[in-house]
Amino acid sequence: MPIPILMPALSPTMEVGTLAKWHVSEGDEVSSGDVIAEIETDKATMEVEAVDEGTIGSITIEEGTANVAVNSTIAVLLLEGEDKSAIDSMEAAPVATPVTEEKTETAEKPVAKPSSETPAAPKAANAPQRNANGRIISSPLAKRIASQKNIDLSTIKGTGPNGRIIKADLEGAQEGTAVSRGLGEVSPATPVTGGHAISPVSDKEIFATYEEGTYDLVPLDNMRKTVAERLTVAKSTIPHFYLTIDCELDSLLDARKRLNDQSPKEGPGAFKISVNDFIIKAMGLALQQVPDANATWSTQGILRHKRSDVSVAVAVEGGLFTPVIRHCELKTLSEISNEMKDLAFRARSKKLAPHEYTGGTTSISNLGMFGIKKFDAVINPPQSTILAVGAGERRPTIVGDKVEPRTVMSVTLSCDHRVVDGALGAELLGAFKGYIEDPVTMLV
Repeated sequence: MPIPILMPALSPTMEVGTLAKWHVSEGDEVSSGDVIAEIETDKATMEVEAVDEGTIGSITIEEGTANVAVNSTIAVLLLEGEDKSAIDSMEAAPVATPVTEEKTETAEKPVAKPSSETPAAPKAANAPQRNANGRIISSPLAKRIASQKNIDLSTIKGTGPNGRIIKADLEGAQEGTAVSRGLGEVSPATPVTGGHAISPVSDKEIFATYEEGTYDLVPLDNMRKTVAERLTVAKSTIPHFYLTIDCELDSLLDARKRLNDQSPKEGPGAFKISVNDFIIKAMGLALQQVPDANATWSTQGILRHKRSDVSVAVAVEGGLFTPVIRHCELKTLSEISNEMKDLAFRARSKKLAPHEYTGGTTSISNLGMFGIKKFDAVINPPQSTILAVGAGERRPTIVGDKVEPRTVMSVTLSCDHRVVDGALGAELLGAFKGYIEDPVTMLV
């Protein structure tokens, strides 16, 4: 019986991907482990390997096709002794069809008037899948869309892995009106001004604002769409507050120079430690010193993490990656330095595997190398903190009764107030400052 080759889920949250390239053609023989295609996600390009031996009997989706749903058929593998006639008799499987995006509104498109009645939600032929706790199995994006459009997920049949409801399943479902709420209660996705809910600016308003021909419209790629969605969710649903502290760097800069001077010029033991490597190490140790801040919010309870797994923002074309340095509290500065260089290089080439940029317990965003003195960063969910690092600069500092020039760096900690209160965030920053200003404590 021919075997369908399915669009793989390359990360826990992946729902669609782009079939970037085929390495095989129809009629080619493949063995288990052979690379047959490359799949682009919102973050990386991953190779897909054959899991069985056989002949490529049919390729059902062309390379370069975007928004191909996970678990749909992208090709068919013929086993020994089979020919293409066997494909016609095989059990039907969902064929990879690009998931269509909502069309951009134009200035001429009329705006639909809100209805005062709530349309009945469509009834599905089968009930949705539920987990052991009786909850409907649905992707986070599908849940958010259903909440925004007031769609009852219990009426939707999921087509994702194990019957999971995904974004594509909600297309065509009728939107309901917002559920009546008490004073001050609005949808998390709805911004509020002056106590009144307001709608975001529509595409129609945007295109009507600017004269045609005065701009170039750059299509959104998967990475930019994902970054936009996650930042919108973060700022809409996470109660941010910010704490800033100044750290003197003179002792750290001196220690960095002495350590780098001792490094072998080449070979496996060579290293070149940066200020950012000290920052990563200091944050990892500070989280161990203040374990209540090394936490994640969930509706079932607060997750207290045992390890310090620090994500580090790396700018790439079209967005950013946050590769994770795991067990920062246990690694030496040279180990952190060499690992960070490798992760950053592969991030810019979009060659990171999903497990290398997910699962951090906090993040660091350093714009000091661009001359930025101070900024506030947006928390990367589901994390509860992110440290924004500014430039180190010479500032007049009062030391005793004298004013002396010192190299000072301002850092700002963004906190999720559901998990990290003001005093706890201050304690974490105090521990971080202690390690930065007395770097020898990072070496023991």
